[in-house]
Amino acid sequence: MENGLDTMFQVSSNPHVRAKDTTSRIMMYVVIALLPATVFGVFNFGLHALLLVIVTVLTTVFAEYIYDRCMKKNITVMDFSAVVTGLLLALNLPPNAPLWIGVIGGAFAIIVVKMLFGGLGQNFMNPALGARCFLLISFTSIMTNFDCDAYTGATPLAVVKAGESVNVLEMVIGRTAGTIGETSMIAILVGAAFLLVMKVIDLRVPASYLISFTLFILLFSGRGLDAEYLVSQLAGGGLMLGAFFMATDYVTRPITAKGQYVFGVFLGIMTGIFRLFGPSAEGVSYAIILGNLLVPLIENFTKPAAFGKKKIRKETSKNE
Repeated sequence: MENGLDTMFQVSSNPHVRAKDTTSRIMMYVVIALLPATVFGVFNFGLHALLLVIVTVLTTVFAEYIYDRCMKKNITVMDFSAVVTGLLLALNLPPNAPLWIGVIGGAFAIIVVKMLFGGLGQNFMNPALGARCFLLISFTSIMTNFDCDAYTGATPLAVVKAGESVNVLEMVIGRTAGTIGETSMIAILVGAAFLLVMKVIDLRVPASYLISFTLFILLFSGRGLDAEYLVSQLAGGGLMLGAFFMATDYVTRPITAKGQYVFGVFLGIMTGIFRLFGPSAEGVSYAIILGNLLVPLIENFTKPAAFGKKKIRKETSKNE
C-alpha cells in the first residue's frame, strides 16, 4: 500500500500548468514577425545584408550547440531561441559591417550573455542587445558606419540631432540609412501586429515605453508640438524594433503587470535622456540594457502581496 501511495504521488518537475504555446512555437512566431523587417532590410541594403543575417544566425545556433555539447547538456537549439537572438542581433548591425562582426557578436550573445548564466530563462539581459553594446564598445568605428551602396552619410536621427531636417515619409517607409532592421517603421509594425494577434506579446511594455518617450520628447526637446520632429524620433534609431521585439523579452522584463508598466516608462524616459542629452542619437539599446539590470528591483516594489498578508498587517496594527 505504501509503495502504491508513493507511486501515486510521484509527479514531474514544475511547471504543472502548461499552456498550449511551447517555447519553440513562441520563438517561431517571433521569427515570422521579424521577417517583414528582415526582407525589407535585405531589399533596402542588398546582398551583403542578407549574408550578414545568415552568418549571424548560423553563429548563434552553432555556438549554442557547441556549448551544450562541450558542457554535456541537453541540446537546446531546437527551441529556436538562438535563431531569434541571431536574427535580432543581425537586424541591429550596420548593413556594411564585415561578416566577422556577426560571428563575434553572435558568439558573445550566446556564450557570454546567455549560456554562462544558465541558458534560456536565466540570462539577466537581452543577449542580442548585450552583444550589440559589446560590439559598439569594441568596434565603434564599424558599428557607427552606415555607409553602403544604397546610402551614404549619417542616419536620420544623427541628422536631426545636428539640427537639420529629414524626410519623415522616407523614415516611416524605411528608405534611409541605418541598421539592417530598424529603418522601416511599417515593416516593424506589421510584425508587431502579428505578435499581438497571436498573443505572444501585449501592449503593456510597448505602449508605456512609447507614450512616456513621446511625452518626454514633447516636454524637454524644446521643439514643442513639432510633428515632423516627433515622428522622426519615433521612426528612427531602432525605437520601434526595441519597443516591440526586445523590451518585451519574457526573460528580461518584469513579470508583474505593474512592473511592466513601470519598466516601459523607465525605458521611455531613459531613451529620451540618452537621445536629447547624450552624445549618441540612438539610446534604445542602452536604455533597455539598463532597464534589464533594474528588473529585480522593479519586481520587488511591484509584486502583489501574498493572500491574507494585508489582513494580517491590519490586525497587527490594530492590536498595537
